[in-house]
Amino acid sequence: MLITHLHHGLTTAKPSKAQLAFWFSLSLTFAAIYGCMALQQAFSGEYVVQDDARQHVFWMQRFLDQELLPNDFIANYFQSVAPWGYTKFYQLFAAIGVHPFLLNKLLPIALGLVMTGYCFGVSLQLFPVPAAGFLATLLLNQTIWMKDDLVTATPRAFLYPLFVAFLYYLVRRSLLPCLAAIALQGLFYPQILLISAGTLVLTLVRWENGRLCFSCDRQDYLFCVTGLAVAFVVLLPFVLQTSEYGSVITPDMARRMPEFGEKGRSRFYVNDPWDFWLTAERSGFFPALWLPPLLTVGVLLPLLWRYRDRLPLLQQVQPQIRLLVQIFAASVGLFTLAHLLLFKLQLPSRYTHHSFRVITAIATGIVLITLFDALWRWATQSQSAPKQYLAIGIIVLVSAALLLYPSYDQRFPDTKYKEGQAPALYQFLQKTPKASLVASLSEEANFVPYFGQRPVLVGREYALPFHQGYYSQFRQRVTDLLQAQYNPNQEAVEQFIQQYGINFWLLDQEAFTPHYLASNRWFQQFQPAAREAQTRLEQGITPAIAPTVPRCTVFSTERLILLDAACISAR
Repeated sequence: MLITHLHHGLTTAKPSKAQLAFWFSLSLTFAAIYGCMALQQAFSGEYVVQDDARQHVFWMQRFLDQELLPNDFIANYFQSVAPWGYTKFYQLFAAIGVHPFLLNKLLPIALGLVMTGYCFGVSLQLFPVPAAGFLATLLLNQTIWMKDDLVTATPRAFLYPLFVAFLYYLVRRSLLPCLAAIALQGLFYPQILLISAGTLVLTLVRWENGRLCFSCDRQDYLFCVTGLAVAFVVLLPFVLQTSEYGSVITPDMARRMPEFGEKGRSRFYVNDPWDFWLTAERSGFFPALWLPPLLTVGVLLPLLWRYRDRLPLLQQVQPQIRLLVQIFAASVGLFTLAHLLLFKLQLPSRYTHHSFRVITAIATGIVLITLFDALWRWATQSQSAPKQYLAIGIIVLVSAALLLYPSYDQRFPDTKYKEGQAPALYQFLQKTPKASLVASLSEEANFVPYFGQRPVLVGREYALPFHQGYYSQFRQRVTDLLQAQYNPNQEAVEQFIQQYGINFWLLDQEAFTPHYLASNRWFQQFQPAAREAQTRLEQGITPAIAPTVPRCTVFSTERLILLDAACISAR
């Protein structure tokens, strides 16, 4: 009797309000648990920052103190490429006293809960079985927290709640909220807006009686025309805007740059064609979404659909299920177009990785509940106790594997939070003039603008090679710094300090060893400067700044040395 009630609770297509509340609450509970796991890491130390926040949030300190990072080349660039809605969102909270760094840590759990609520709603509209909605949200949360998208609280973190909100209002036929979701997509993450626009166009197409035809539903045309109009208005400023940092990199240029090569900072052109077209992070068709592994079950939905007459529960699938196919087709089309117009629509993978996670999670929720129902019906038809025990065992085992998945994957959640290792250095720099510019090849330079609140000349974290005007200057800075740091000519060092207005020079303790250069893949992208510097060290040639270390050090730790640039220039 208990098993019968459990089966009914899992597979009922006419849920009571209590059942809906239970499954919806359970969905939000797991979303909150995963978010809290990330929060625990975020607040595990005073100097903890999400990896991508070092690029996309550090400059927002200007909202609280306009004198910070003055005329900083790197900060100006990242501020210029930030979407308008994303910038204003953080600025609004800064205006009411919420520090951008704090907001960056709190946002992921909030965005996850919003995403979960809308995902549950979409699943219920397509397949009115609340347990399937719970499984869809659970799987979506698990796959999202296995990637550092939502946790970044950067523009791409907003795409998930906004995209699923668009889908929810589309299937609910709520025009104004749907248009609002489209507008917000364009203001926060324009790439997902293109997928939504493509989906709207494909809603006009039907496959009926073995042939393609156009929809006869006037609402489809109303949503499509108004949605495309809003998308056009929102995207128009992006099209007309001219960047002060030049045009986007071209494919011909990228192929010649080590930054886009197999071992590059922005690895794109990989040697393995299978990897390049299917699995690569930036160019591949499929995301690394098969985590948890049960997500692979979602691909069975088209197969089960062919045999839906034999699967009673699948009869509850609503006609709007074609929305999943439309999203898939729109994503594939934009992925193809992004490859044809390479880098003009940014990275091709952005048009499949995110949307596929959503549709796969929803499809998997439907498939699992349908298979559970079919398995139980098979077991109960013969009144065979062993079959019933087998069915119960399989259902319990699969459910346990799904619910407990995070506990046996040490990478979950994959937040990519980084902890700064030099608190005393950050505190020292905060006491220096706000315009102080730090030159450094150290990895610690990536933390200085965030925690030290002072600009750096270069840093690996800021080496994004997609805009020619920005990266040509950035690359020249790295080359000049490599040449100056390992140049035996004192005059060349002084000229470098004067040219860039360097105030401090941050060194790693092992900076003057050949291994330091040879072991750093990023340095090796800047040839011939890196090779020449390494050769000098191997030949025993002493860099001009090495003898100045004893008298010019203003701060030091076991790993780091901070030199006063004015002292280096003094004879």
